Amino acid sequence: MPYPNEHSCRLADPGQFDRFARQMCGQKHNGKCIDVILGIKAGKSQVQALRYMKDMWTEAAARDHCATRDGAFEAASEAQLPPDIERRAFPAAELRIDGIGDQGKQPLIRGYAAIFEALSEDLGGFREKVAKGAFGASLQARDDVRALWNHNPDYVLGRTKSGTLRLAEDDKGLVIEIDPPDTQWGRDLLVSIDRGDVSEMSFGFRTIKDSWVNQGGTNPERTLIEVKLFDVSPVTFPAYAFTSVKVRDHLKAMELASASVSETGRVQALIVDRWNLRK
Repeated sequence: MPYPNEHSCRLADPGQFDRFARQMCGQKHNGKCIDVILGIKAGKSQVQALRYMKDMWTEAAARDHCATRDGAFEAASEAQLPPDIERRAFPAAELRIDGIGDQGKQPLIRGYAAIFEALSEDLGGFREKVAKGAFGASLQARDDVRALWNHNPDYVLGRTKSGTLRLAEDDKGLVIEIDPPDTQWGRDLLVSIDRGDVSEMSFGFRTIKDSWVNQGGTNPERTLIEVKLFDVSPVTFPAYAFTSVKVRDHLKAMELASASVSETGRVQALIVDRWNLRK
């Protein structure tokens, strides 16, 4: 069955394994990330499949790479969203990170899924910004919004209906607060956020009201005045260069880690230790 938003390269029969783990950006090729699916049985693991995100890999490039591994390739499924649902996937510049949660406490992902009045990157012939209050009607209506990883419905981080996703508008933008699941891929994502590999947010929406400047002319700009919100998502390549996501950290243990260990290795080791304590 094709996966949404990602091409797949099967290297081993999944039926021979008891469980699976996902390594975000577990491999790289020509600088592009490849997620690795590990099959696990009797305490041993091997690479069961590779996944290529559509916003980074064309079908042809993913197929060619899979062929070098003698894998069985399957192209990503077509998006099932209604045609008027808009999402963004463009490079961003900001990197922000605070670490991970206190020992014994559920980690909390916090950040901004959108920043008001911040002009986007080129979205294919126009640029765009979000007006203050654009999400107000959707929030007041208590729309059932999901938090996803890379807009992928297979990886649900939280949901407003269940209380694991909380949304609000402030003077800066759309504030998000997520209680991520205690799953392997959820823990992997927290590591990526803590390392600074993932630091931006994106959102999926339907336009209710907008306005244009120079529409049909040069340098057109669109303003989203009111939108219906469907999902928010930490992403690898968001459309807006000013959004941020961070993982709360109040532990003093980071200051006590050995100075002989590199900063990246120190942070990763602490993350693993804290998650092990929570199991």
